[in-house]
Amino acid sequence: MTDTTFLEYPVLVAALYRFAPVADTLALRERLVALCGEEVRGTLLVAHEGINGTIAGPHDAIRRVVDGIYAEPGFHRLELKYSGANEMPFYRMKVRIKKEIVTMGLPNLDPVNGVGTYVKPQDWNALISDPDTVIIDTRNDYEFEIGTFKNAIQPNTKTFREFAEWFEKEGRALVTRDKPTKVAMFCTGGIRCEKSTAYLKSEGIPEVHHLEGGILKYLEEIPEPESLWDGECFVFDERVSVGHGLKLGEHTLCRACRMPVSREGLQSPRFVEGVSCDHCWDERGEERRAAYAERQRQIELAKARGSAHIGTDAKIAAEQARIRAAEDREKARAAAAAKQEKSA
Repeated sequence: MTDTTFLEYPVLVAALYRFAPVADTLALRERLVALCGEEVRGTLLVAHEGINGTIAGPHDAIRRVVDGIYAEPGFHRLELKYSGANEMPFYRMKVRIKKEIVTMGLPNLDPVNGVGTYVKPQDWNALISDPDTVIIDTRNDYEFEIGTFKNAIQPNTKTFREFAEWFEKEGRALVTRDKPTKVAMFCTGGIRCEKSTAYLKSEGIPEVHHLEGGILKYLEEIPEPESLWDGECFVFDERVSVGHGLKLGEHTLCRACRMPVSREGLQSPRFVEGVSCDHCWDERGEERRAAYAERQRQIELAKARGSAHIGTDAKIAAEQARIRAAEDREKARAAAAAKQEKSA
């Protein structure tokens, strides 16, 4: 879909990335900050390997930023997806310099020349319906839980950095069977697959494919009656999840742990707006939940005044840091005591 498809929405959202050499990351960061100005919000990551991020704002402002990135050397073939929003899905604009634009912990991979074979959404169903195809969901466990393709394998990773370790321990055996095996990999927008397919090829796996444009492109282009996607797709902004046609999904976000919460999860006695959910209840003590409750109270007071409360204020942030540090110290003491008892 083009940007004009979403003219009915006051806010235009652009998810973009491109692997291309960047000689001076600081200079590029400064140009991007100037391009975004005051109107655009979101996050852009800059590394020597390229640009990645999602931004939102008025239509003209987003077009200005996108045109500016297209004009950068090597970025004329930007991977770009538009969607619309009724409200601004980000609080602020961040342009950050990183070692990798998507962190796999393998900065020497070449996702430009070593990438797997792209498969267009229209051809994806045939590939993953082939019984000789191993389908791998390269996203994290909480993304997999709310939606995926039928028969997909999820490595139960909490971060993309864990993918290579999973492949060495379990994944390699899945894709090196006696008869030829095709590997089909997918992720939200395609960027994680640029690296994961390059990684598998560097490990000697010959027939590696990935969904061009990711799940978002598939949901955008494939009609629901023909789709092999089940559930919703988690997105990393205030929309939380989207479904077929990139329509807004039914999940909300736990403000304490940033995990998606389903309609059923909202009915859980452990779900308290801004404070806790089933995902994080066992990981948070009463003291930390009290700090989150105070933050939520401040947010609601700001909303009642008609003003924006952006993140946590300094006092609440400091209190949360103090609580986390105390809990970490307690865990360390318990681990040391257990180790000492075992060796005694």
